[in-house]
Amino acid sequence: MSTTDSMSSSNFIRNIIAADLSAGKNDGRIMTRFPPEPNGFLHIGHAKSICLNFGLAAEYGGVCNLRFDDTNPVKEEDKYVEAIQEDVRWLGFDWEDRIFYASDYFERLYDFAVRLIRDGKAYVDELTAEEIRAYRGTLTEPGKNSPYRGRPVEENLELLERMRTGEFPDGSRVLRAKIDMASPNMNLRDPVMYRILHAEHHRTGRKWCIYPMYDFAHGQSDSIEGVTHSICTLEFEDHRPLYDWFIDQLGIHHPQQIEFARLNLSYTVMSKRRLLELVTEGRVEGWDDPRMPTIAGMRRRGYTPAAIRNFCERIGVGRSDSWIDMGVLEDCVREDLNESAPRAMAVLRPLKVVIENYPEGEVEVFEVPNHPQNPEMGTRKVPFCREIFIEADDFMEEPPKKFFRLAPGREVRLRSAYFIRCEEVIRDEQGEIVELRCTYDPATRGGGAPDGRKVKGTIHWVSSRHALEAEVRLYDRLFVRANPTGDKETDYRDHINPESLKRLTSCRLEPGLAQTAPGTRYQFERLGYFCVDTVDSAPGAPVFNRTATLRDSWSENGKG
Repeated sequence: MSTTDSMSSSNFIRNIIAADLSAGKNDGRIMTRFPPEPNGFLHIGHAKSICLNFGLAAEYGGVCNLRFDDTNPVKEEDKYVEAIQEDVRWLGFDWEDRIFYASDYFERLYDFAVRLIRDGKAYVDELTAEEIRAYRGTLTEPGKNSPYRGRPVEENLELLERMRTGEFPDGSRVLRAKIDMASPNMNLRDPVMYRILHAEHHRTGRKWCIYPMYDFAHGQSDSIEGVTHSICTLEFEDHRPLYDWFIDQLGIHHPQQIEFARLNLSYTVMSKRRLLELVTEGRVEGWDDPRMPTIAGMRRRGYTPAAIRNFCERIGVGRSDSWIDMGVLEDCVREDLNESAPRAMAVLRPLKVVIENYPEGEVEVFEVPNHPQNPEMGTRKVPFCREIFIEADDFMEEPPKKFFRLAPGREVRLRSAYFIRCEEVIRDEQGEIVELRCTYDPATRGGGAPDGRKVKGTIHWVSSRHALEAEVRLYDRLFVRANPTGDKETDYRDHINPESLKRLTSCRLEPGLAQTAPGTRYQFERLGYFCVDTVDSAPGAPVFNRTATLRDSWSENGKG
């Protein structure tokens, strides 16, 4: 795919970049970056940022860096670094040789801190975290200066060096910028630049025991790399004056920070903290659980990169926060899979059918198209015999008026096979229907009647003798409430959908699906789109995950 198709529609960021190029700003150079923190898996909101940063760079002949803002060793792990790289590549983007880490710049960031101390713009503070918060003031009341704010430069330099060498315990001292404790912007009230953390860093080990805060490291990392347009979400708008202040005080290259509205998607949560809670509390089966809004979860569920890129383009880039309905994303998935997914027949809740006038022991093989609208996708061979399975929902003993499937005395078409008529219903000792006795019309082979008679119902089936028995997992939305965090009186976990996963272990599938590769997607005719699970499938024993229904059943049922 072309990376320029991800954000092709006009938006205000494209207009800014176009104007900068026209004015010759940055010598006509464009550099963006995608800067995740390696403290969790990426979610669909990050996909929007990935498409935007990489897409804009490609569109304007620039480059996009991948940089890990790894400034908190307590929460960061190599497994997250590896997962993030896999996600970016899977979406179709390439950072080439431009992979960086904030930890690459720890020495330079420290030198920047020393420079600010020498210029009287930073100081070592011994207030506790609680005292710093109390001194900070409120939105309506100014803060007050720390008693350590007036320390001499040489004393601050000595204390910072002693912090670096590990002389002090965690939390005992911090380095703060000296800006304005009366600023109406709370972020400018002497923000913390460094804190002491005696912790193992995933890349630097125990080399450092002081770590820069995100607000200090982020802008300087952008500057060091030569980023021209630092694109971030709207919650960082109030942080921009601080971003600018650090860079201006240091007199270094000044990227332009531009904020856009983050993605809020209904029927899920988009907070890494909450997603981590779902994982650690066992409410889902991991970061790649197909119900999760993570890119890994969507990949395992069967979403395609093209569908996600199309979704990011469709929702656009704006300056105002808004909610996007989950149905928009699911529609993008359906549109892509409708064109690309081959068809197959699967019976999820099997009901046995015996065709009494069909010769015992005989087997026919039907040549069935893999895609009715795309003949170039070829055909497949589907066996047929005297005993088949149909979907239990495709039979009703006393059907309502608009039920056009199988019923006593009624004739239906078996997809690509014959017309059959139900003659008898067989029950077990509990009175449950366990089998149907039917007859078929040999003249209707292939699904048509020479005498011109019509049937209103066409149902799918699989041969009992040849069917593959497999597990199929029916995934649904993780929450029953569109905004799970919108009610302050309830916990978001109270709104988890108890039917977000149903495991069907006795499904019957076409035999040709037995050796299908993990990650392969199909449309199970009349049922929805399904994908071979990449974790739990084994050779000859695939497990299928439902990717999406054929239509938005939530809206139809008044859930959305």
